[in-house]
Amino acid sequence: MAKPAPKSASDSASRALIASAMRTLEAEAGGVTALSAAIHNGLGQFFIAAVELIRGVRGRLIVTGMGKSGHVSRKIAATFASTGTPAYFVHPSEASHGDLGMITPDDVIMALSWSGETAELKDLTDYSRRFKIGLIAVTANPDSALARAADVVLTLPQAREACPHNLAPTTSTLMQQALGDALAIALLESRGFTAVKFAELHPGGQLGAMLKFVRDVMRSGDDLPLVRVGTRMADALMVMTAKSLGCVVIVDDDGRLKGIITDGDLRRHMSAKLLDLPVEEIMTKQPKTVRPDQLASEALERLNASKKTQLIVAERDKPVGVVHVHDLLRAGVA
Repeated sequence: MAKPAPKSASDSASRALIASAMRTLEAEAGGVTALSAAIHNGLGQFFIAAVELIRGVRGRLIVTGMGKSGHVSRKIAATFASTGTPAYFVHPSEASHGDLGMITPDDVIMALSWSGETAELKDLTDYSRRFKIGLIAVTANPDSALARAADVVLTLPQAREACPHNLAPTTSTLMQQALGDALAIALLESRGFTAVKFAELHPGGQLGAMLKFVRDVMRSGDDLPLVRVGTRMADALMVMTAKSLGCVVIVDDDGRLKGIITDGDLRRHMSAKLLDLPVEEIMTKQPKTVRPDQLASEALERLNASKKTQLIVAERDKPVGVVHVHDLLRAGVA
């Protein structure tokens, strides 16, 4: 049952809300546009230096920040960790009370502070200098204490917050997040981080389901509806009905794939003599296949593109399974 539509405010109030939303989105979009322009006009060389510093580290990337920058830092650390760059967030205040012990000389620190003068970061930056730990500053103030201490400074362009008072961090935090995403993806691509590696780090939820392999969801062994060339359709239909996959797979005497018969093939060849015909007169030759080591999401794309409900899984021209759209649904892929 559909939910009732929310009650509408007055026309003037509605227009005011929409106008507010548009001002926020335009202000934040302007910040990201300014960041993109900065990368083309000088920031890019420091971006490259930051990527190379992180990529060359033997330990982990430590991301830190206070207040709203701290919340953004947590998300950036999570994005790095999930895309092949070991990373974690360290709270700057907790660092001053013992969590500095979590950071080693093999690590590199990325500190976020719009002003660059966040007092809580001082102990952490002093620690990085004392033990020669790489430090990347993300700040809008290149003359700040944080920037002066850093090995690499990523200077964010000045931008007005979406807040009408230019106070609540909005545009600034979006720019920090966007720059963090850009660094993480640049590292992902430079390392050749594949979807298979991504699957290893995302076994749960819908992402995990989309990253299952065909071999994880296919029907195989005794569930595979196989008949040989020369089999009468009457016998093939018995196999097709017993296996409940809506198809029967045809192989030669050496077990090599020759074709497939689906419900659609039966409808196209319906006649009084159908049951007496050999399967090779009904089957679709050279059927579409997938490999067991392909992602289940790829199999789903192929099924959708071909408007079919099942695909043969084959290795070296021999069928080893069938993947059905219902199996993909049950696995959470579709």
